[in-house]
Amino acid sequence: MLYLAWQYRGLGVVAVASLLVAAAGTYLVIALLSWGIGYRLSLAGVAGLIIAIGITMDSFIVYFERVRDEVRNGRTLAVAVDEGWRHARRTIIVSDSVNLLAAVVLYFLAVGGVQGFAFTLGVTTVVDLAVIILFTHPMLVWILRFRFFGEGHRWSGLDPEHLGARSSAVYRGGALASAVSAGGSLARRRAEARRAREQADAVEAEDASGKDDEQA
Repeated sequence: MLYLAWQYRGLGVVAVASLLVAAAGTYLVIALLSWGIGYRLSLAGVAGLIIAIGITMDSFIVYFERVRDEVRNGRTLAVAVDEGWRHARRTIIVSDSVNLLAAVVLYFLAVGGVQGFAFTLGVTTVVDLAVIILFTHPMLVWILRFRFFGEGHRWSGLDPEHLGARSSAVYRGGALASAVSAGGSLARRRAEARRAREQADAVEAEDASGKDDEQA
């Protein structure tokens, strides 16, 4: 959670909420299996649950980085989320499919505790896929309605200067923000404006210091 807050700032809230939903979903599935077929969670199964946390985190990182890449390319936030999801979804589905296939093969080829590991790994992989599709993506679309995220606050994880967005139109309406042909990126223009203000403040401070010396 600390890493998510440091790396993704406000977007970390989406990831943490998704992790909590995934944990609740996994617990519910294990409880239902225990009630229905008498499944018992072994130590190897617990290891499978722990590894699943990394699998779930990978899905978040792939999705968020895709969205941020689209923002850097000058797309509006709404379009960036849609395009980022379209590209990330394929990667996430392929990754989870490979994990699920490995779990199935391991389950039928192994015995004892390794079977428990493979079983819980397969269950949590399915839960991860359901959470990222049914919860994480809809939640990210929903939070864009709030000014904190929709206008790219510096702590939102979608800050234009932090991401190097090429147009301030990323945070206004429109289908696609055009790249700025002159004047550099939005981040560069903001940095130049900040330096200009700092230089102006320094000149004013020097003038004031000179006047104080003359009066003295």
